[in-house]
Formats: sequence, C-alpha cells, structure tokens
Amino acid sequence: MDRLQSLRTLYGKPMVITSGFRDPSHPAEVGKAKPGPHTTGRACDIAVGGADALLLIQLALEKGFTGIGVQQKGVLRFLHLDDLPAETDRPRPFLWSY
Repeated sequence: MDRLQSLRTLYGKPMVITSGFRDPSHPAEVGKAKPGPHTTGRACDIAVGGADALLLIQLALEKGFTGIGVQQKGVLRFLHLDDLPAETDRPRPFLWSY
C-alpha cells in the first residue's frame, strides 16, 4: 500500500483501482497453475490509457514495481502493477501485454 500511495502522490492524479486483492477462488485466479500476486495483495490493476499509461509505467518502475502488465486495446484499458521479488519464476523487472 505504501508503494502504491507513493506512486499516486508522484503521479499527481487519482488512480482508479479496478482489481486489488483476489481470493484464490476468484474466477480470474481459478485454473492458473499457481495463484497470482493478486491473491497475496501484491498486485493491482489501474484503469488508465494512452499517454497517462506511459507516464504511469515510467513512474511505477521508479517506485520499485517489478511486474507491469499492459492492456491498451479496446475500451477496458489498464495497467497491472506488482512488486514481486526477483527470485520468482520470471526475471524482474518484467513487462508483458494482454
């Protein structure tokens, strides 16, 4: 939460969180090989698009977020941010698109 608040302060605008903590039984988690970072409270999805999304990616990296998922197609544009440590199964920082 502190890292997220620090990001919001630096960003200087409200951030609409569309997904935060998820129970492992949440439909978005069911069927995964292992629970994702949302199930441990280490991830959130933020509704943002365009130039604001690019700025938020830059600021998130500065603030120590290590996982950034980008969905910028269609009307449901968002960024996934997490702060998983480097010893997870993916190199960090890690950037992907949906």
